[in-house]
Amino acid sequence: MTADIAKATSFMATHARVLDRRRFELLMGTAEASAVLAAVDGYRNPDGGYGWGLEPDLRAPESQPGGALHAFEVFAEAKMRTPRAAELCDWLESVSLPDGGVPFALPVADPAGCAPFWLQADPKQAALQSTAFVTAVALRVAEFDPAVAEHSWLRKAVEYCFRTIDAITDQPFAIEMCFAVHMLDAAHERYPEAQGLLDKLGQFIPADGLVPVAGGKEGETLRPLDFSPLPDCPSRRLYKPEVITEELRLLADQQKDDGGWTVDFHSYSPAAEMEWRGYKTVSAVTVLRGNSLV
Repeated sequence: MTADIAKATSFMATHARVLDRRRFELLMGTAEASAVLAAVDGYRNPDGGYGWGLEPDLRAPESQPGGALHAFEVFAEAKMRTPRAAELCDWLESVSLPDGGVPFALPVADPAGCAPFWLQADPKQAALQSTAFVTAVALRVAEFDPAVAEHSWLRKAVEYCFRTIDAITDQPFAIEMCFAVHMLDAAHERYPEAQGLLDKLGQFIPADGLVPVAGGKEGETLRPLDFSPLPDCPSRRLYKPEVITEELRLLADQQKDDGGWTVDFHSYSPAAEMEWRGYKTVSAVTVLRGNSLV
């Protein structure tokens, strides 16, 4: 159950975009947080949101909830307060709907290189998937940034997620459920109600932890480490220890000969396919390190 970090480093240098190279260097302790923040700033728009392919399958320049997710991920990894985080909350508040939810995606002028599911979204309809994914990472940033913790957008987004998760009665879409679990994990210390809602979602996860993605690429499946990547996640109680052990072994074994990892979902441009590999490689090494395996 080992991964070759030297080969992963070479893969990142050869193939990854600058942002993910900086993220990988930060993970390895060879870059400053300021360098990572500078890299993500290239995807920022004057309105305070993020676009320009920060979400690899959404190449359009307009600010999008998907871009907000990835920007918050960088802020959380950097663990360094930046005014950009509160400004991103301001932007999210400006595009949120009256119920506190965020649309799955906003309109784009040029669809080139964009996945169809982003283009088909209704900007007047809130989506648990997008609201949960931005809220989850914003809550992680809120742990060290009071401006985010106290922001009115975050409070309303958390309330929307709680209401919407509580209303679930049927098997949720796999990706939506995964982000909802991430949100509840991130919320558990500040919001006691997160525990009961996490148990509710756990009822929809089978014993082997494998949740197929309806309508996705053939064989596309979310796995236990997608839902619960780190040992301190409250969601770990939803899985037997032996399931997690086997998943960690599988993740390490999935490293390719070139040193990187791949994703099992469709990419919608050659650039996106390679960018996802860099992103996935950072994610895989983060999970393995977080579980004390590299």
